[in-house]
Amino acid sequence: MPTRSTSRFVALFAALAFGAAASAQPAPWPSKPVRLIVPTAPGGPTDLVARVLAERLAPALGQSVIVDNRAGAGHMIGTEAAARAAPDGYTYGLVTTPHVINPALRKKMSYDTQQDLVPVSWLTSLPLVLVVNPALPANTVRELVALAKAKPGQLNMASAGTATGPHLAGELFKSSAGINLIHVPYKGGPQATAAILTGEAALYFDSLSGALPHIKAGKLRALAVTLQTRAAAAPEVPTMAESGFPGFEVNIWNGMVAPAGTPKEIIARMQAELARALALPEVKSRFAAAGFETVGSTPEEFGAVIDRDLAKWRKVVKDAGMSAD
Repeated sequence: MPTRSTSRFVALFAALAFGAAASAQPAPWPSKPVRLIVPTAPGGPTDLVARVLAERLAPALGQSVIVDNRAGAGHMIGTEAAARAAPDGYTYGLVTTPHVINPALRKKMSYDTQQDLVPVSWLTSLPLVLVVNPALPANTVRELVALAKAKPGQLNMASAGTATGPHLAGELFKSSAGINLIHVPYKGGPQATAAILTGEAALYFDSLSGALPHIKAGKLRALAVTLQTRAAAAPEVPTMAESGFPGFEVNIWNGMVAPAGTPKEIIARMQAELARALALPEVKSRFAAAGFETVGSTPEEFGAVIDRDLAKWRKVVKDAGMSAD
């Protein structure tokens, strides 16, 4: 029969064992601030998406969400920082279309887009719109194609720079339509838009938000948007698919990724909080004011978008003979 001292020893041992087991359990997530790495400088459209969502996620998670801007190397500096972070649920990356263009342009990268990062959610979409100067004798995409075929190598196609989304949209258009256009890269979007306004260039895949004021003023003619459905901000403008190019889609999107190995239950929680934030009217309103369409998705759905666009841009880049190496 155990003595009283033995019973006390057993009870003490059990208490210590329980305490050790309890201390070994991981702290509930999140128990410290969460970092969101943005691969662009502060103040741009991608940074805006990050900061709007960080404001809404912080109270929902009960922790600060710190936006960490790491610009440079075509978004690769910031994205690599996210890929190399500890997969503990406290670091995420906000990525945009260069995330799926860079692997097509570069033979060697310091991280693997598909192996080192996992999708969390598609966040927003920024449609492009094919615009021409009103003096150009083309009121539809079909008429533009006919004009380009009648004048091969004589129409200038502006872009915001080599290998940018607008440039690759133009290359996709050239290959899809079987036309010969002269690519003229400018230093940025505003300069490319100015080239169309002055008639220096014939066509440009502009951001809808940047082009819309000029379209409404009659200074630019909008021929088609690059989404599968008409854009809410310009419902009168047909899609490229409606204009004779089924499947033509160019999406300047934003999404969230996490380092590979991040626990699935944490990714599921983050995705759920993002879905709630994206559904808020004030979030939709702020994004719409910047030209974004709010999306939201499951990790699997966003992963499918990444896989699809990786394959699409590899083909476009190969067909155009482009390389950043």
